[in-house]
Amino acid sequence: QVQLVESGGGSVQAGGSLRLSCAASGLSYSVNFYCMGWFRQAPGKRREGVAVIDTLSNTIYSDSAKGRFTISRDNAKNTLFLQMNSLNPEDTAMYYCAARRGAYCNRIDQSVMDYWGKGTLVTTSS
Repeated sequence: QVQLVESGGGSVQAGGSLRLSCAASGLSYSVNFYCMGWFRQAPGKRREGVAVIDTLSNTIYSDSAKGRFTISRDNAKNTLFLQMNSLNPEDTAMYYCAARRGAYCNRIDQSVMDYWGKGTLVTTSS
């Protein structure tokens, strides 16, 4: 059974940083063969994409994440990361880790992701 477990969320003041982690287990193949990504859902809003990373560590970021967030992966440890800097109140959301079978990510698209974690909450105060 596939499990994606996020951690690292919390409450920070504007301008602060957090590092999210996502531990993957139960995948049929090594996490190296999956496109991995982070998505978020703010209160009262639809879930949106933040960033994705492929097996070669090529990345795609949303406009809101560019320049502030960094997605990375440790295939040996089956772990995905999201380093978030210069956080602002608009970043307050539940952050979800997701995986898609297939080594490459063509775009940030939640509809094509196969597996999801339960999320970790990030709250940024002004």
